[in-house]
Amino acid sequence: MINVTKTYLPNIEKYKQYIDEIYGNGWVTNNGPLVQRLEKRLAEYLGVKNIVLVANGTVALEIAYRTLGLKGFAITTPFSFVATVSSLVTNELLPIFADINPESLNIDPKNIENLITKNTSAIVTTHVFGNACEVEAIDTIAKKHNLKVVYDAAHAFNVKYKEQSVLNYGDISTLSFHATKFFHTIEGGALIINDDELVQKARYLINFGIKNEEEIPELGTNAKMNEFEAAMGLCVLDDIEKIKQKRKMIYEIYEKELKGLVQFQEKNENATQNYSYFSVVFENETQLLKVQKALNEQDIYPRRYFYPSLDTLSYIEPKQKMPISRDISKRIFCLPVYAELKKDTQEKIIKIIKKAL
Repeated sequence: MINVTKTYLPNIEKYKQYIDEIYGNGWVTNNGPLVQRLEKRLAEYLGVKNIVLVANGTVALEIAYRTLGLKGFAITTPFSFVATVSSLVTNELLPIFADINPESLNIDPKNIENLITKNTSAIVTTHVFGNACEVEAIDTIAKKHNLKVVYDAAHAFNVKYKEQSVLNYGDISTLSFHATKFFHTIEGGALIINDDELVQKARYLINFGIKNEEEIPELGTNAKMNEFEAAMGLCVLDDIEKIKQKRKMIYEIYEKELKGLVQFQEKNENATQNYSYFSVVFENETQLLKVQKALNEQDIYPRRYFYPSLDTLSYIEPKQKMPISRDISKRIFCLPVYAELKKDTQEKIIKIIKKAL
Protein backbone atom coordinates (compact mmCIF):
# COMPACT_ATOMS: atom_id res chain seq x y z
CA MET A 1 0.00 0.00 0.00
CA ILE A 2 1.42 3.38 -1.05
CA ASN A 3 0.28 6.23 1.19
CA VAL A 4 0.79 9.95 0.66
CA THR A 5 3.77 9.78 3.00
CA LYS A 6 5.86 7.30 4.95
CA THR A 7 7.69 7.86 8.21
CA TYR A 8 11.44 8.18 7.80
CA LEU A 9 13.23 5.85 10.21
CA PRO A 10 16.95 6.54 10.74
CA ASN A 11 19.68 4.00 11.48
CA ILE A 12 18.44 1.93 14.41
CA GLU A 13 21.91 1.55 15.96
CA LYS A 14 22.30 5.32 16.13
CA TYR A 15 18.89 5.61 17.80
CA LYS A 16 19.83 2.86 20.29
CA GLN A 17 22.89 4.86 21.34
CA TYR A 18 20.61 7.68 22.45
CA ILE A 19 18.31 5.20 24.21
CA ASP A 20 21.31 3.85 26.10
CA GLU A 21 22.10 7.41 27.16
CA ILE A 22 18.53 7.87 28.44
CA TYR A 23 18.72 4.60 30.40
CA GLY A 24 22.09 5.60 31.77
CA ASN A 25 20.99 8.92 33.25
CA GLY A 26 17.35 8.01 33.97
CA TRP A 27 16.14 11.39 32.64
CA VAL A 28 13.16 10.71 30.37
CA THR A 29 11.24 14.01 30.35
CA ASN A 30 11.06 17.52 31.90
CA ASN A 31 13.56 19.36 29.69
CA GLY A 32 16.12 16.59 29.55
CA PRO A 33 19.60 16.83 28.00
CA LEU A 34 18.51 15.46 24.60
CA VAL A 35 15.67 17.99 24.34
CA GLN A 36 18.15 20.75 25.19
CA ARG A 37 20.61 19.39 22.62
CA LEU A 38 17.95 19.19 19.93
CA GLU A 39 16.77 22.75 20.62
CA LYS A 40 20.32 24.04 20.20
CA ARG A 41 20.96 22.09 17.00
CA LEU A 42 17.63 23.06 15.45
CA ALA A 43 18.13 26.75 16.26
CA GLU A 44 21.50 26.64 14.48
CA TYR A 45 20.23 24.63 11.52
CA LEU A 46 17.10 26.70 10.97
CA GLY A 47 18.74 30.05 11.63
CA VAL A 48 16.42 31.15 14.44
CA LYS A 49 17.08 32.82 17.77
CA ASN A 50 14.86 30.80 20.10
CA ILE A 51 13.09 27.48 19.74
CA VAL A 52 10.84 25.83 22.34
CA LEU A 53 10.15 22.13 21.76
CA VAL A 54 6.69 20.81 22.64
CA ALA A 55 4.58 17.66 22.47
CA ASN A 56 2.92 18.32 19.09
CA GLY A 57 2.08 20.97 16.54
CA THR A 58 -1.45 21.59 17.79
CA VAL A 59 -0.33 22.38 21.31
CA ALA A 60 2.35 24.63 19.82
CA LEU A 61 -0.43 26.76 18.32
CA GLU A 62 -2.36 26.80 21.59
CA ILE A 63 0.72 27.87 23.54
CA ALA A 64 1.39 30.58 20.95
CA TYR A 65 -2.07 32.09 21.49
CA ARG A 66 -1.70 31.96 25.28
CA THR A 67 1.82 33.38 25.20
CA LEU A 68 0.61 36.36 23.18
CA GLY A 69 -2.55 36.76 25.28
CA LEU A 70 -4.87 36.70 22.28
CA LYS A 71 -8.55 37.54 22.79
CA GLY A 72 -11.62 38.03 20.62
CA PHE A 73 -11.27 37.51 16.86
CA ALA A 74 -8.40 36.03 14.87
CA ILE A 75 -8.33 36.43 11.10
CA THR A 76 -7.28 33.13 9.61
CA THR A 77 -7.23 30.95 6.52
CA PRO A 78 -10.01 28.50 5.60
CA PHE A 79 -7.52 26.35 3.67
CA SER A 80 -5.31 24.55 6.19
CA PHE A 81 -5.20 21.49 8.40
CA VAL A 82 -8.07 21.52 10.88
CA ALA A 83 -5.77 22.14 13.87
CA THR A 84 -5.06 25.70 12.70
CA VAL A 85 -8.70 26.59 13.42
CA SER A 86 -9.71 24.05 16.09
CA SER A 87 -6.88 25.33 18.29
CA LEU A 88 -8.41 28.82 18.05
CA VAL A 89 -11.86 27.57 19.03
CA THR A 90 -10.58 25.56 22.01
CA ASN A 91 -8.87 28.72 23.26
CA GLU A 92 -12.09 30.76 22.98
CA LEU A 93 -10.93 32.72 19.95
CA LEU A 94 -13.35 33.30 17.10
CA PRO A 95 -11.91 32.46 13.65
CA ILE A 96 -12.75 35.06 11.02
CA PHE A 97 -11.84 33.72 7.60
CA ALA A 98 -10.10 35.61 4.83
CA ASP A 99 -10.26 33.72 1.54
CA ILE A 100 -7.18 32.41 -0.21
CA ASN A 101 -5.29 33.23 -3.37
CA PRO A 102 -6.32 30.47 -5.83
CA GLU A 103 -2.79 30.27 -7.24
CA SER A 104 -0.57 30.29 -4.13
CA LEU A 105 -3.26 28.63 -1.93
CA ASN A 106 -2.20 30.92 0.93
CA ILE A 107 -4.33 33.57 2.60
CA ASP A 108 -4.74 36.58 0.32
CA PRO A 109 -3.58 39.74 2.15
CA LYS A 110 -6.07 41.77 0.06
CA ASN A 111 -8.89 40.00 1.91
CA ILE A 112 -7.63 40.74 5.42
CA GLU A 113 -7.89 44.44 6.14
CA ASN A 114 -11.64 44.89 5.66
CA LEU A 115 -12.25 42.15 8.26
CA ILE A 116 -10.40 43.91 11.06
CA THR A 117 -12.52 45.26 13.93
CA LYS A 118 -11.85 46.54 17.44
CA ASN A 119 -12.21 42.94 18.64
CA THR A 120 -9.52 41.55 16.33
CA SER A 121 -6.30 40.61 18.13
CA ALA A 122 -4.35 38.59 15.58
CA ILE A 123 -3.75 37.18 12.14
CA VAL A 124 -3.19 33.42 12.23
CA THR A 125 -2.30 31.83 8.92
CA THR A 126 -0.46 28.95 7.25
CA HIS A 127 2.45 28.54 4.86
CA VAL A 128 0.44 26.02 2.84
CA PHE A 129 2.50 22.99 1.77
CA GLY A 130 5.58 24.97 2.83
CA ASN A 131 4.88 27.77 0.34
CA ALA A 132 5.78 31.02 2.10
CA CYS A 133 2.95 33.50 2.63
CA GLU A 134 3.20 37.14 1.56
CA VAL A 135 4.85 37.83 4.89
CA GLU A 136 5.77 41.46 4.25
CA ALA A 137 2.24 42.43 3.24
CA ILE A 138 0.82 40.65 6.29
CA ASP A 139 3.40 42.33 8.53
CA THR A 140 2.43 45.77 7.17
CA ILE A 141 -1.26 45.16 7.90
CA ALA A 142 -0.51 43.82 11.38
CA LYS A 143 1.64 46.80 12.35
CA LYS A 144 -0.90 49.27 11.00
CA HIS A 145 -3.65 47.78 13.17
CA ASN A 146 -1.50 46.68 16.15
CA LEU A 147 -2.23 42.98 15.62
CA LYS A 148 -0.17 39.95 16.56
CA VAL A 149 0.83 37.46 13.84
CA VAL A 150 1.09 33.71 14.31
CA TYR A 151 2.27 31.54 11.42
CA ASP A 152 1.31 27.89 11.34
CA ALA A 153 4.55 26.75 9.74
CA ALA A 154 3.87 23.02 10.16
CA HIS A 155 4.92 22.45 6.54
CA ALA A 156 7.66 25.08 6.34
CA PHE A 157 10.61 23.40 8.04
CA ASN A 158 13.83 25.05 6.79
CA VAL A 159 12.05 27.27 4.25
CA LYS A 160 13.87 30.55 3.68
CA TYR A 161 12.39 33.86 2.56
CA LYS A 162 14.84 36.38 1.08
CA GLU A 163 17.77 34.37 2.46
CA GLN A 164 16.56 34.13 6.06
CA SER A 165 14.30 31.65 7.79
CA VAL A 166 10.63 32.29 7.11
CA LEU A 167 10.12 31.20 10.73
CA ASN A 168 11.52 34.55 11.88
CA TYR A 169 8.47 36.40 10.55
CA GLY A 170 5.47 37.17 12.72
CA ASP A 171 5.42 37.21 16.51
CA ILE A 172 5.49 33.41 16.74
CA SER A 173 5.85 30.63 14.19
CA THR A 174 4.89 27.07 15.06
CA LEU A 175 6.15 23.78 13.66
CA SER A 176 4.83 20.23 13.64
CA PHE A 177 7.24 17.33 14.01
CA HIS A 178 4.64 14.60 13.53
CA ALA A 179 5.87 11.30 12.08
CA THR A 180 4.42 12.23 8.67
CA LYS A 181 6.49 15.39 8.39
CA PHE A 182 9.67 16.16 6.46
CA PHE A 183 11.50 16.41 9.81
CA HIS A 184 9.96 14.50 12.70
CA THR A 185 10.35 13.50 16.34
CA ILE A 186 7.63 10.80 16.19
CA GLU A 187 5.22 13.27 17.78
CA GLY A 188 6.30 16.79 18.53
CA GLY A 189 6.36 20.42 17.58
CA ALA A 190 8.01 23.73 18.32
CA LEU A 191 7.53 27.45 18.78
CA ILE A 192 9.91 29.98 17.18
CA ILE A 193 9.88 33.19 19.22
CA ASN A 194 12.19 36.17 18.78
CA ASP A 195 11.19 37.98 22.00
CA ASP A 196 13.24 36.59 24.92
CA GLU A 197 10.60 37.49 27.52
CA LEU A 198 7.92 35.66 25.56
CA VAL A 199 10.21 32.63 25.33
CA GLN A 200 10.38 32.42 29.12
CA LYS A 201 6.61 32.73 29.34
CA ALA A 202 6.13 29.95 26.79
CA ARG A 203 8.50 27.72 28.75
CA TYR A 204 6.44 27.85 31.90
CA LEU A 205 3.15 27.63 30.03
CA ILE A 206 4.24 24.24 28.63
CA ASN A 207 5.02 23.08 32.19
CA PHE A 208 1.58 23.53 33.80
CA GLY A 209 2.19 27.28 34.17
CA ILE A 210 4.89 26.67 36.81
CA LYS A 211 7.43 29.48 36.67
CA ASN A 212 9.52 28.26 39.62
CA GLU A 213 9.07 26.35 42.88
CA GLU A 214 7.02 29.17 44.39
CA GLU A 215 5.12 30.71 41.44
CA ILE A 216 2.36 29.47 39.13
CA PRO A 217 1.44 32.80 37.52
CA GLU A 218 -0.80 31.57 34.69
CA LEU A 219 -2.92 28.69 33.50
CA GLY A 220 -0.62 26.31 31.70
CA THR A 221 -0.67 22.76 30.40
CA ASN A 222 1.63 19.78 30.04
CA ALA A 223 3.10 20.23 26.57
CA LYS A 224 6.67 19.02 27.03
CA MET A 225 8.61 16.90 24.55
CA ASN A 226 10.17 13.76 26.04
CA GLU A 227 13.69 12.40 25.60
CA PHE A 228 12.77 9.47 23.35
CA GLU A 229 11.20 11.88 20.85
CA ALA A 230 14.21 14.19 21.04
CA ALA A 231 16.47 11.21 20.34
CA MET A 232 14.54 10.49 17.14
CA GLY A 233 14.79 14.16 16.16
CA LEU A 234 18.57 14.17 16.62
CA CYS A 235 18.88 11.10 14.38
CA VAL A 236 16.59 12.47 11.67
CA LEU A 237 18.36 15.84 11.71
CA ASP A 238 21.63 14.08 10.85
CA ASP A 239 19.98 12.80 7.65
CA ILE A 240 17.87 15.83 6.78
CA GLU A 241 19.82 17.01 3.73
CA LYS A 242 19.77 13.52 2.24
CA ILE A 243 16.00 13.34 2.85
CA LYS A 244 15.48 16.72 1.21
CA GLN A 245 17.47 15.78 -1.90
CA LYS A 246 15.50 12.58 -2.42
CA ARG A 247 12.21 14.47 -2.06
CA LYS A 248 13.44 17.11 -4.50
CA MET A 249 14.11 14.46 -7.15
CA ILE A 250 10.62 13.00 -6.70
CA TYR A 251 9.07 16.47 -6.80
CA GLU A 252 10.84 17.42 -10.02
CA ILE A 253 9.76 14.21 -11.78
CA TYR A 254 6.11 14.82 -10.89
CA GLU A 255 6.41 18.41 -12.10
CA LYS A 256 7.97 17.42 -15.41
CA GLU A 257 5.57 14.55 -16.15
CA LEU A 258 2.30 16.20 -15.08
CA LYS A 259 2.90 19.70 -16.42
CA GLY A 260 -0.06 20.85 -18.52
CA LEU A 261 -2.34 18.11 -17.20
CA VAL A 262 -3.09 19.59 -13.78
CA GLN A 263 -2.66 22.90 -11.98
CA PHE A 264 0.35 23.30 -9.70
CA GLN A 265 0.59 25.57 -6.67
CA GLU A 266 2.22 28.89 -7.60
CA LYS A 267 5.35 29.20 -5.48
CA ASN A 268 6.59 32.34 -3.73
CA GLU A 269 9.44 33.52 -5.96
CA ASN A 270 11.30 34.99 -2.97
CA ALA A 271 11.28 31.74 -0.99
CA THR A 272 12.96 28.35 -1.11
CA GLN A 273 11.08 25.03 -1.14
CA ASN A 274 11.52 22.02 1.12
CA TYR A 275 9.61 19.57 -1.11
CA SER A 276 7.38 18.38 1.70
CA TYR A 277 4.22 17.99 -0.38
CA PHE A 278 3.29 17.76 -4.03
CA SER A 279 -0.24 19.03 -4.59
CA VAL A 280 -2.22 18.86 -7.83
CA VAL A 281 -5.41 20.75 -8.63
CA PHE A 282 -7.83 19.19 -11.14
CA GLU A 283 -10.36 20.91 -13.40
CA ASN A 284 -13.27 19.73 -11.23
CA GLU A 285 -14.13 17.33 -8.43
CA THR A 286 -15.42 14.69 -10.84
CA GLN A 287 -12.00 14.51 -12.46
CA LEU A 288 -10.30 14.29 -9.06
CA LEU A 289 -12.55 11.44 -7.94
CA LYS A 290 -11.89 9.57 -11.17
CA VAL A 291 -8.12 9.81 -10.70
CA GLN A 292 -8.40 8.98 -7.00
CA LYS A 293 -10.43 5.85 -7.77
CA ALA A 294 -7.91 4.70 -10.38
CA LEU A 295 -5.05 5.12 -7.90
CA ASN A 296 -6.92 3.47 -5.01
CA GLU A 297 -7.61 0.43 -7.18
CA GLN A 298 -3.84 -0.05 -7.33
CA ASP A 299 -3.43 0.46 -3.54
CA ILE A 300 -2.12 4.01 -3.99
CA TYR A 301 -3.65 6.57 -1.67
CA PRO A 302 -3.19 10.28 -2.32
CA ARG A 303 -4.70 12.56 0.32
CA ARG A 304 -7.41 15.15 -0.21
CA TYR A 305 -5.36 17.74 1.52
CA PHE A 306 -7.04 20.05 2.62
CA TYR A 307 -10.61 18.89 2.53
CA PRO A 308 -13.15 20.06 3.50
CA SER A 309 -12.68 23.83 3.55
CA LEU A 310 -12.57 24.88 7.20
CA ASP A 311 -15.38 27.42 6.87
CA THR A 312 -17.75 24.45 6.45
CA LEU A 313 -17.03 22.97 9.90
CA SER A 314 -20.15 22.63 12.04
CA TYR A 315 -18.60 24.19 15.16
CA ILE A 316 -17.40 27.39 13.49
CA GLU A 317 -19.26 30.54 14.50
CA PRO A 318 -20.08 32.93 13.00
CA LYS A 319 -20.95 31.08 9.78
CA GLN A 320 -18.95 32.26 6.78
CA LYS A 321 -18.60 31.26 3.12
CA MET A 322 -15.22 31.20 1.44
CA PRO A 323 -15.89 30.42 -2.24
CA ILE A 324 -12.29 30.13 -3.41
CA SER A 325 -11.24 27.83 -0.57
CA ARG A 326 -14.33 25.68 -1.03
CA ASP A 327 -13.66 25.37 -4.74
CA ILE A 328 -9.97 24.50 -4.38
CA SER A 329 -10.58 22.03 -1.53
CA LYS A 330 -12.86 19.98 -3.79
CA ARG A 331 -10.30 19.81 -6.61
CA ILE A 332 -6.97 19.20 -4.87
CA PHE A 333 -5.03 16.34 -3.44
CA CYS A 334 -1.41 15.54 -2.60
CA LEU A 335 0.56 12.77 -4.27
CA PRO A 336 2.90 10.37 -2.46
CA VAL A 337 6.25 11.98 -1.60
CA TYR A 338 8.76 10.40 0.77
CA ALA A 339 12.45 9.56 0.74
CA GLU A 340 11.96 5.82 0.18
CA LEU A 341 9.50 6.17 -2.73
CA LYS A 342 10.89 3.97 -5.49
CA LYS A 343 11.30 5.29 -9.01
CA ASP A 344 9.19 2.54 -10.57
CA THR A 345 6.42 3.20 -8.07
CA GLN A 346 6.41 6.88 -8.95
CA GLU A 347 6.34 6.00 -12.65
CA LYS A 348 3.33 3.78 -11.98
CA ILE A 349 1.54 6.62 -10.17
CA ILE A 350 2.18 9.01 -13.06
CA LYS A 351 1.05 6.45 -15.64
CA ILE A 352 -2.24 5.85 -13.79
CA ILE A 353 -2.93 9.59 -13.54
CA LYS A 354 -2.23 10.16 -17.22
CA LYS A 355 -4.45 7.28 -18.23
CA ALA A 356 -7.30 8.44 -16.00
CA LEU A 357 -7.09 11.96 -17.40
